[in-house]
Amino acid sequence: MNLAILFGGKSSEHEVSLVSASSVARNIDQKKFKIIPIGITKSGKWYLQSDEELARIQSDPNAAFKISEEPQNLVSVIPGGKSQALLVDGKPLTVDAVFAVVHGTFCEDGVLQGLLDAAELPYVGCGTMASALTMDKEMTKKIWNDSGLPVVPYKTFKRADINDSKRYDQLVEETIKEFGFPLFVKPCNAGSSVGASKAANAREFSMALGEAFTWDDKVLVEKAVNAREIECSVTGNAVIQSAEKECGQVRSYTPGEIAPTHEFYDYDAKYNDPDGAALKIPADIDGETAKKIKALAEEAYKALDCSGLSRVDFFIDKDSGAIYINEINTIPGFTSISMFPKMCEAAGLNYKDLITLLIDEALERFEARKKLLTSR
Repeated sequence: MNLAILFGGKSSEHEVSLVSASSVARNIDQKKFKIIPIGITKSGKWYLQSDEELARIQSDPNAAFKISEEPQNLVSVIPGGKSQALLVDGKPLTVDAVFAVVHGTFCEDGVLQGLLDAAELPYVGCGTMASALTMDKEMTKKIWNDSGLPVVPYKTFKRADINDSKRYDQLVEETIKEFGFPLFVKPCNAGSSVGASKAANAREFSMALGEAFTWDDKVLVEKAVNAREIECSVTGNAVIQSAEKECGQVRSYTPGEIAPTHEFYDYDAKYNDPDGAALKIPADIDGETAKKIKALAEEAYKALDCSGLSRVDFFIDKDSGAIYINEINTIPGFTSISMFPKMCEAAGLNYKDLITLLIDEALERFEARKKLLTSR
């Protein structure tokens, strides 16, 4: 089977994607899948990468993809092209499925998924709608609220609010009065804690809002919780799961815990500081709490009609013991030592088999969708 692996992208998480995709390329079952590596530049253009680059990645456990931008290797996409939808130098690449190991804006937010749907190519991960919803933290929280799931209290600031000074001052005053300090401030549509800050006073709150608005036109402000950070991996298809096929069944895995050494688990702690956090798998929680976390993770996943894979992040309040669903990440970090695959491994699903499971689910979902009527 010819599998296109997409990596890079226009988002702030470009470099993270290069590392995750390299790990997939090294650990995939090479007897089952022939890899077609395609790099997406920071300007958004797609380029087919050489066999030599793939060989370099597969032979070096520490290597990360580098994107070569040879003009003759520019990739174009033909809507409705199916397995011949990707063209290079006017000639089709035969692609049976796509594994998009990309993160953030233009990649994880439904834009890429919509393009692949238009091309009629099967792909790993959530569909267009679920990808768009889950990328928007406000929309995600609204759906979870409507589903009766526990989320941290929040308010949303929009660009229109800061353009109206009276409205902006009113929102700031209401937020401080209702939540107090400290507050967490983050862009609604960004990942890896990019643009996120913790504010301990009014001055820091103003600065945090300014930083977040450089990344997005909507900003989420949350009441800070003195919390432990717990994560849980989920796979399967929330809409068409079938008891007959394992790959489509919604399943949660062994929860893990992140113990940051920084003020909070920001981008620097995640990617620049090797001692930014201690990762514990399994999480140091009792069996009943672990069972509840897994059940909530599956409910959160199903409420958003997710498919493929997602990592659901939780807070456990250290003072009250209350559990809150924090966020969901539909294309989480995917190196062999990332939390998502490690939590799956702790539950008995190894990395290579996890990759195969996700591809099998993508193909099953694609075949099921083909059976639906689109016209009369």
